[in-house]
Amino acid sequence: MLRAGIVGLPNVGKSTLFNAVVANAKANAANFPFCTIEPNVGVVAVPDERLNVLAEISESDQTVPARVEFVDIAGLVKGASQGEGLGNQFLANIREVDAIVHVVRCFENDDIIHVSGSIDPARDIEVINLELALSDLAQLERRMDRVRKQAKSSKDAQAELAILEKLLPVLNEGRSARQVDFDEEEEEIIKPLGLLTRKPIIYAANVSEDDLASGNDWVEQVRAIAIQDSAQVVIVSAQVEAELVELPEEERADFLESLGVQEGGLKTLIRATYELLGLRTYFTTGPKETRAWTIHMGMVAPQAAGVIHSDFERGFIRAETIAYDDLVSFGSMNAAKEKGLLRSEGKDYVVQEGDVMLFRFNV
Repeated sequence: MLRAGIVGLPNVGKSTLFNAVVANAKANAANFPFCTIEPNVGVVAVPDERLNVLAEISESDQTVPARVEFVDIAGLVKGASQGEGLGNQFLANIREVDAIVHVVRCFENDDIIHVSGSIDPARDIEVINLELALSDLAQLERRMDRVRKQAKSSKDAQAELAILEKLLPVLNEGRSARQVDFDEEEEEIIKPLGLLTRKPIIYAANVSEDDLASGNDWVEQVRAIAIQDSAQVVIVSAQVEAELVELPEEERADFLESLGVQEGGLKTLIRATYELLGLRTYFTTGPKETRAWTIHMGMVAPQAAGVIHSDFERGFIRAETIAYDDLVSFGSMNAAKEKGLLRSEGKDYVVQEGDVMLFRFNV
């Protein structure tokens, strides 16, 4: 299961947001820095209305959604790359995730201390990004020292050194490795470095409930920075999401409507994180269960079958496949089959988002 790390300065709403994302998690959201020391981990379902539609068609006993793991990482501070505020430990936690959700404070509240004394999203983002870049730079320089020696007699080392030298000036300027274009082969060479600033990122602009529908000037600052960093922005209100968790299901829609929105920012954030990781969903459905399966974009049918069980991939024969929209349009698998919309796909078929599949295999 792939992991997304929630990061940011202390007291920006990370742990409050995490508690709302993982409703039964018990992360300690207190009003002082470093109240989160060990990373809290929670597995969340990816919201997908298609599951219930398919379950109704198949009269399934249960539904099983796709899932993403979120890690609540303690607040970073200026100097983290040199160990300030337990920074080395926190940076190591970030290195272990696949994507970053950077929570940025875009709300005013005199009762919640800001470590820098004022609200300034651009400054806060710069602090975090600079610490990540400095950490990457230190790791890059260590790697270059070793590779330079190997490059005297190794063509592979020479190729790697050229890539590292391409990265060096970018990190020296405090910019992210995401801003450097690499081809597929180069990407594989630098992947083992686990560069923090190479990880895909979403900025979660944390606003007050009054700004949830339309955002504010601080959110616009975040958006301007995100464009430069090829990142996404999602508006959330951690406090609203914390209140939603406490409400009965039937009251949540009315509460959100009173704020001028149809759904909370968390559902958008979870879906955006799923997509950011390059993930796609296909479905299996029947009387027992309807389940969403997670695959990487570009996977072929046998690989998708292997997500269910390695035997499915090893003994793959074919995949009986229908697009979600086609199945829903005709209301049943039999009706869609009569119209010739149920296809028999082979080993080279690239699975598409929303495919409903039944695998035939023999082991």
